[in-house]
Amino acid sequence: MSVPISDLKPLLAAVAAGRHLSETEAEAAFEIIMSGNATPSQIGAFLMALRVRGESVDEITGAARIMRAKALAIEAPPGTIDTVGTGGDGSGTFNISTASALVVAGCGAPVAKHGNRAFSSKSGAADVLAALGVNIDCDMEIVQRCLWEVGICFLMAPRHHSATRHVAPTRVELATRTIFNLLGPLSNPAGTRRQLVGVFAPEWVRPIAEVLGRLGAEHVWVVHGSGIDELTTAGTTTVAE
Repeated sequence: MSVPISDLKPLLAAVAAGRHLSETEAEAAFEIIMSGNATPSQIGAFLMALRVRGESVDEITGAARIMRAKALAIEAPPGTIDTVGTGGDGSGTFNISTASALVVAGCGAPVAKHGNRAFSSKSGAADVLAALGVNIDCDMEIVQRCLWEVGICFLMAPRHHSATRHVAPTRVELATRTIFNLLGPLSNPAGTRRQLVGVFAPEWVRPIAEVLGRLGAEHVWVVHGSGIDELTTAGTTTVAE
């Protein structure tokens, strides 16, 4: 399907009709969206059409490739890990992945914690760290030094993914889970190839693991624990490695 880079309408029509996009078509769609060439109405309709029909591995992979290509990257030490959840599980739990990142770093593993303020959950990583007094808006040079010298840093998603500014107002207004909940954990600006990723529903464990494999992951766990996007000790956890 040949799509003008400035026009989302044919792809929106395809998704609205229930058709799954190819990886290449998904790349085209998200290039349009993240270049500011789609209207808020088109973005909202596209995101919700994907949500209602269900996003495919090809669509998520294509979107993640565009997110990564447009990211402001930093250099990370070998073996750097990210602990991250999609949010959107509706459980109202505290931000467990941020707490676990501090524990992992304390054990000596470098952690590039990638996150944002809450969109569809009670609190995001940025909300937690800001409340603790962390300067989440410090210079990029300081962020990179923290990772290399201290062993942990926080990568504030909007600063590294400025192209998502075209989507942020629509996400806030929708106030529900969209494909961007899935894309955040797939788009760490430090290029982490080792991750622990929590997803909001068990049916997403295997697809997200497959996407990460396509994107060159080295070692990841994708998990869902009894209704939350975390590992849990209070029930069954589904894991794809």
